[in-house]
Amino acid sequence: MTLKGLVLSGGAGTRLRPITHTSAKQLVPVANKPVLFYGLEALRDAGVTDIGIVVGDTQDEIEAAVGDGSALGISATYIRQEAPLGLAHAVLTAEEFLGDSSFVMYLGDNLLRDGITALVDQFRRGECDALIQLQRVPDPESYGVAELDGDRVVRLVEKPAEPASDLALVGVYMFTPAIFDSAKAISPSARGELEITDAIQHLIDSGLRVDPHEVTGWWKDTGRLDDMLEANRLILDVLPARMDGEVRDSVIEGRVVLEEGARVIDSSVRGPAIIGAGAVVENAYIGPYSAISPGVTVRNAEVEHSILLADSRIEDLDARVESSLVGRGTTIRRGTERPRAYRFMVGDSSEIKLA
Repeated sequence: MTLKGLVLSGGAGTRLRPITHTSAKQLVPVANKPVLFYGLEALRDAGVTDIGIVVGDTQDEIEAAVGDGSALGISATYIRQEAPLGLAHAVLTAEEFLGDSSFVMYLGDNLLRDGITALVDQFRRGECDALIQLQRVPDPESYGVAELDGDRVVRLVEKPAEPASDLALVGVYMFTPAIFDSAKAISPSARGELEITDAIQHLIDSGLRVDPHEVTGWWKDTGRLDDMLEANRLILDVLPARMDGEVRDSVIEGRVVLEEGARVIDSSVRGPAIIGAGAVVENAYIGPYSAISPGVTVRNAEVEHSILLADSRIEDLDARVESSLVGRGTTIRRGTERPRAYRFMVGDSSEIKLA
């Protein structure tokens, strides 16, 4: 069975502002790799290489990062969704690209530890019209929830007040072309969107077969800071050590990736951690679960359990930076001016906590 891929990379990323005021949320890096790339690589590893990427206002940035896809081992086609009108609307937007092919739909800001190969293999072996990936969660009222009857999905409810199960929809779905008729048959929800849960429910109500596939490894929707940091931690936990940069008069402990051109001088680094190309760590401490992007400077400061994006600077601080996401080109430093005062230039939707 020939399958195509559909990766959704539109959306405003409101939960990650102010980072996403100027950058696509799918390109925010986890362990120094854009979140979107993990999904594209998962599709490739499952044998799905003809991939349509649904984009919105950040199309130019995503195209610049992915290009034609050849560097990732895929062929990328860009599909413009003029407004974020729901996942089922995105499917309809991609109908010309998908044609009469069955396909896997992957939300571009999701991460799954074990990829999607098992899901794709189950779909290839089976005779279902849709296969939905599910995971048991402690707070199902925050998700789309599936109700099962044996090995069949019989009902889907979006964010139910009283969930009938703890099986949440993970952001990966397998469909035959039957989904197009169902997506055209439904009406917008109360929030004005064509919901994929409604389209799948229409499949069920039409007598078509929808099967479940339960995720056993971890899954993260990286749309929030806490989940982004947790995904960073989980990936760094399994990242092999590599030392391609320069280490001078420093202590390196644990699994650390030091990329080419990075310099660690008079410092202590405790892994798991990654320090990107061209970064400078001087008279500093980098603690576990830190991802230091290319071109970053950390000098006379301490950083732990944080993600520092490209070309940011952390300098001359008395307290440790932890559990933080620092945007591109940002500078955080202690000033020398008198009288002493806090001086900020802060964008919309920022959060600052002072000890």
